Amino acid sequence: MKKYTLSNGLRVVVEPIPTCRSVSFGIWVKTGSRNETPDNNGISHFIEHMLFKGTGTRSAKDIADLFDGIGGNVNAFTSKEYTCYFAKVLDEHLPIAVDALADMFFESQFDGEELAKEKNVILEEISMYEDTPDDKVHDEASRAAYGDHPLAYSILGLEERLSAMDSNALRHYMNDQYTIDNTVISVAGNVEERALLELLEKHFSRFATRGTTSVLAAPEFKSDYLFHKKKTEQNHICLSFPGCSISDPQLYAMILLNNALGGGMSSRLFQEIREKRGLAYSVYSYHTSYADTGLFTIYAGTAPKQTKEVLDLTMDLLGELAVKGLSDAELHRGKEQLKGSLILSLESTSSRMNRIGKNELMLGRHYTLDEMIERIEAVTMADITDITSRMLAVPFATAMVGSTDKAAAALGRDRFVSGTV
Repeated sequence: MKKYTLSNGLRVVVEPIPTCRSVSFGIWVKTGSRNETPDNNGISHFIEHMLFKGTGTRSAKDIADLFDGIGGNVNAFTSKEYTCYFAKVLDEHLPIAVDALADMFFESQFDGEELAKEKNVILEEISMYEDTPDDKVHDEASRAAYGDHPLAYSILGLEERLSAMDSNALRHYMNDQYTIDNTVISVAGNVEERALLELLEKHFSRFATRGTTSVLAAPEFKSDYLFHKKKTEQNHICLSFPGCSISDPQLYAMILLNNALGGGMSSRLFQEIREKRGLAYSVYSYHTSYADTGLFTIYAGTAPKQTKEVLDLTMDLLGELAVKGLSDAELHRGKEQLKGSLILSLESTSSRMNRIGKNELMLGRHYTLDEMIERIEAVTMADITDITSRMLAVPFATAMVGSTDKAAAALGRDRFVSGTV
């Protein structure tokens, strides 16, 4: 991986892969729902949509036709902390992709008619999300953990806020957030670096918006309980615990703990709740890292009459983890699984582009494959014990979407805090 800086100060990270014939190209901007306010919640995601709706020289259909015509893919996503616009094309078509994405980035028109249509598209997306309780419960989990902090804001936004947004609001937000300091270009694939830099200078040297990266306040873990009553066949439950930030030295210990507890088919939650007892189709855990904090979450969807049993089993598994930790076999299997997934991901130019782009944007540094494997191998049982103690040191947060919350409401969310489980 190599890092360059264009003449205007824009950062570029490149990972040449001469053995493949594709190139993945991404524009990363350090803004997401965390950078929003209650009044403009959803604006980052709205802008992401609007950059595909036409420029001064291309209509939305022209953009779609262009990438279909070269057999490439173009897309974007918005997260809580960043937005990414990306394309994957044959190496010979990279100049076409860069030209189109730069045009979208700098020359999107935010036409009033397109704005109105896209508002409706996003409102339909919100409605679809509201009708999917196993998705909605994860937003409720963020609110239970972080309260009114922006990290708890919905990425999609709220209907009443979106309805009030106009092109001026979008342009103002872009002017504040889409700055050189907040932006990174990431490229992975079969590229000749000198030609690539000339191409990027040609299309991005016009970028002149300056600014400073916002200093954001870290959230306080709230340990709240939230119940969203909805007529469903299942109760959907999330239990959330404090996790690790992206720069936390214990991050790999947390990832290995997650793998053992609920990160795969061999995990304790999956084996105990689904395989042995058939109490749930979907039960798992996951860890989310942010710039200055993290969240470890356990999810289960089960019938109302089985909810108490599923929660009791989950509490038993957490209690066993707190007392006994992981086995040597679980730690070894987790390390091999993590190394395997890491190495296999390197076969994709998209994964490499994502990794180096996110690392540059959020960390400002990059680990080599050998360094990452060394960090994984260095995790000890003592590290697992430490991270488990950190995770269970405060009452956990609970969120539920379903028809009845009797079992979830009765959970003692502070049961692991005293150390007596």
